[in-house]
Amino acid sequence: MHQGSGILSPRQRRLAWLGFVLAALQAPVSAWLVADESWLFSLCVALMVATVIVVDDAARRRPADATGE
Repeated sequence: MHQGSGILSPRQRRLAWLGFVLAALQAPVSAWLVADESWLFSLCVALMVATVIVVDDAARRRPADATGE
């Protein structure tokens, strides 16, 4: 049984992980440095990128001959 391919190429997947790590690290730093709540934007971006990574991982784990329903 072959595994399916994800929605991201390997390069895009590495860049998504890099973007997730940078946004996740930037949120607490900006929360500490800035008085307003603008750090929540970084948190939302990190969560959206994490969602794309999880969807790509699920697509990669699905067998290649499985059909989407």
